[in-house]
Amino acid sequence: MANSTENTSVKIGISQGDINGIGYEVMLKCFSDSRMMDTCTPILYGSSKILSYHKKLINAGDFAFVNIRNAEQAQARKFNVLNLIQDEVKIDIGQPTPIGGQLAAMSLERACSELMEGRIDALVTNPINKKNIQSETFNFPGHTEYLTKKFRSEESLMIMTCRNIHIGIMTNHLALKDVPNVVTKDLILRKLRVMNLSLKRDFGIRMPKIAVLALNPHAGDHGLIGSEDDDIVSPAVKQAFDEGILAFGPYPSDGFFGNGSMNDFDGVMALYHDQGLIPFKLMSFTEGVNFTAGLPFVRTSPAHGTAFEIAGKNKASAQSFRNAVYLAVDILKHRKEYDNLNSNILKKAKRDNIVDEDITKELQQDDQEPTI
Repeated sequence: MANSTENTSVKIGISQGDINGIGYEVMLKCFSDSRMMDTCTPILYGSSKILSYHKKLINAGDFAFVNIRNAEQAQARKFNVLNLIQDEVKIDIGQPTPIGGQLAAMSLERACSELMEGRIDALVTNPINKKNIQSETFNFPGHTEYLTKKFRSEESLMIMTCRNIHIGIMTNHLALKDVPNVVTKDLILRKLRVMNLSLKRDFGIRMPKIAVLALNPHAGDHGLIGSEDDDIVSPAVKQAFDEGILAFGPYPSDGFFGNGSMNDFDGVMALYHDQGLIPFKLMSFTEGVNFTAGLPFVRTSPAHGTAFEIAGKNKASAQSFRNAVYLAVDILKHRKEYDNLNSNILKKAKRDNIVDEDITKELQQDDQEPTI
């Protein structure tokens, strides 16, 4: 990572999530470590009164913060709170309530707006309750879908990541019964293009290898259990490879994770939610991060939910939230390096009138992929 002076100039906006869950607790635990202030300048879009309530709840009385009216006032090496409301709010720890959903949506909306305006550099979202946040203005199954539309992205991809594991979830929060009808050759290709570029630009992997998991058990057993893997997944993987994406598969997911094959790849594309999330959380339950690839801005999140069952009990681990902050800062750095490198390569090629097949192929490939 860059030096601490450079890092503290990076403003990380934090949406408060559901006030009755563990979001405030993991934030407090994360930034109670003063070393985190060398990582970035945090800005919470929430409420100092709610923060104070959670401080008392987990006995974090020595946690200091400053109130600000706008992101420009954020102080380096301080935990900054941008108050969205001044009124007292009824907090029902561990319970989904209408006000909890309303405040979660309000925080997310304000943080996204300021991210788009350039007032903050990246966004870390705290967990929401997907039911109580629903309204006329928020009609989405989760953050990923909301952010994709909010930022007008053509394509996005949920990537669950921890250490060197990067698992893309092709169909997000979709009912299992609907998955076979949605998984098409075109969708697989679009998602692979997003993942390929993200692994390069966001994670600094020069030539990423991507494994694609099978839809059916045993990849369909040559049509005995299902034909989708032979008719749809395999042709999509072949076309992606022909485009220059190092994609392989389809692999039956049980054997793939069981024998450790994921360690041979830089990325894994799961076709549906639990196919990717179950092995991921078995490998990194308290450490994983949810990253949305394909957006023009950087958004990360802890991989856990609101955890109402342990909210207020001082039992939540802050490691996933801490890793989400680290990852947001690292991706900002990687994107800058990637963009500068590719800009310099293109300028030099044009200046010297060089026609290099490898450079041309890579630049054309990146141009074909969604801008993120």
